Amino acid sequence: MDASKPHGKMLRMQASSAHSPEHFDVLVAGGGINGTGVARDAAGRGLRVLLCEQDDLAAHTSSASTKLIHGGLRYLEGFHFALVRKALQEREVLLASAPHIMWPLRFVMPHDAHLRPQWMIRAGLFLYDNLAKRDHLAASASLDLKKHPAGTPLEPRYTRGFIYSDGWTDDARLVVLNARDAAERGATILTRTRCEKIELRDRTWHAQLAGAHARNVTARAVVNATGPWVTRFLSEVTSAKSDRSVRLVKGSHIVVPRIFQHRFAYIFQNIDRRIVFAIPYEHDFTLVGTTDVEYHGDPSSVHIDDAEVRYLCDTVNRYFTRKIAPADVVWRYSGVRPLLDDKAGDPSSVTRDYKLELEREDAPLMSVFGGKITTYRKLAETAVDMLVRALGQNLPPWTVKALLPGGDLTGGSFARFLRNVERRYPWLPEHLRNRYSRAYGTRIDHVIGPARSFGDLGEEVVPQLHEREIEYLQREEWALTAEDILWRRSKLGLHVPASAADTLAAWLKARARSQQPQEV
Repeated sequence: MDASKPHGKMLRMQASSAHSPEHFDVLVAGGGINGTGVARDAAGRGLRVLLCEQDDLAAHTSSASTKLIHGGLRYLEGFHFALVRKALQEREVLLASAPHIMWPLRFVMPHDAHLRPQWMIRAGLFLYDNLAKRDHLAASASLDLKKHPAGTPLEPRYTRGFIYSDGWTDDARLVVLNARDAAERGATILTRTRCEKIELRDRTWHAQLAGAHARNVTARAVVNATGPWVTRFLSEVTSAKSDRSVRLVKGSHIVVPRIFQHRFAYIFQNIDRRIVFAIPYEHDFTLVGTTDVEYHGDPSSVHIDDAEVRYLCDTVNRYFTRKIAPADVVWRYSGVRPLLDDKAGDPSSVTRDYKLELEREDAPLMSVFGGKITTYRKLAETAVDMLVRALGQNLPPWTVKALLPGGDLTGGSFARFLRNVERRYPWLPEHLRNRYSRAYGTRIDHVIGPARSFGDLGEEVVPQLHEREIEYLQREEWALTAEDILWRRSKLGLHVPASAADTLAAWLKARARSQQPQEV
């Protein structure tokens, strides 16, 4: 059943009484990583949950990250030990929860003596290795870049370096998997639906939802997980006031044809003391980011500017022998990070920690300020702990050892799982077998369905995208548009012709038209 549409009971209730809106325990506004994480946690504790998102899931900040599950090595310089420890602990939890979309990655840091002395880097890496238990990741080490494969693409002057471990994730799919898990635990997920107004009457929140699934609902508690819109939600949707605010910081990335051939990623120190990553991406590309720029515009219309592109190109050009220019950029994206405003002067120094603010004990209204993708699960757990106490219930947390949909790989080994997929579907071409396995894990069966041959996958609408997969994404992952499919549910947009988006959009429109009931 498509959890983004009202089920039969809901339709009957709406038809019988327009004045009796459906009631929920928790209404979550915001379909990014924090909102879907809260919805999943709350639904898993038995609460009746509704999540509404004004656009697509992960349409903004949560699909525009550097796609790392990390502790934040650079935050140690600011003595943010508690924040780093919390993130490192969560790094281990997340890597175990969805090994098909998250995995370890080794980062190489060429040493530039003009920026930081070797003893400082060694001390930082020692702390990074030991602030939290490591079950999935190798320890840091020093490198002779003249002998290590990661030294080959670098300028000859970089002869020494360091290597350490962190994790990588498909950020947009991580959001979708949390929403999918929430829906399977009973939550209602409404995309393209915004919360326009909430009012407190008789210790109950009355909410007006507008958009694709417009309706009135009531809830015992409301969670404002709207990210960059968190303060706007408070001032325009509610009558609540808050002394807290978020500082909007734009982070931009570029994707260029692959600069290096090996599996390692790089972390580069820049002369402004910021850091920039260069990460293997989608087999054929290198992802470079990020910037930290103060932002005062509309979070829904953020974009990378030419100065940021030049900044990222110049940074990697200081290190690699193969130079890149703005003309080499095949994709660029920006996101607005809603960072908790700690009055720091430099945008890159603003804390990545979060704050949960709970108002009205009789009818809880919680606002989420700040946060980062690595700590979303812990944030959600803490938020729901606070909510259930406020609601007078005793519902224990459960997500710390829980797997996300598709993550139940035998022994947690992706390589073993991939071999099993090859045995089960020998007719599936290797490129599809690898992509399906990475994107969907053990849910690959839901995508392929009853297909017994390559032809059973249906029409190849654009290269690598077949009818059965589109049906799955519409049915179970709330995908509606070509952009949803090509850039958030997958990154096929990088691998198909520029015309593919228009081709897919036309196909989706024709399909929707053909499925509409015909008038007699």
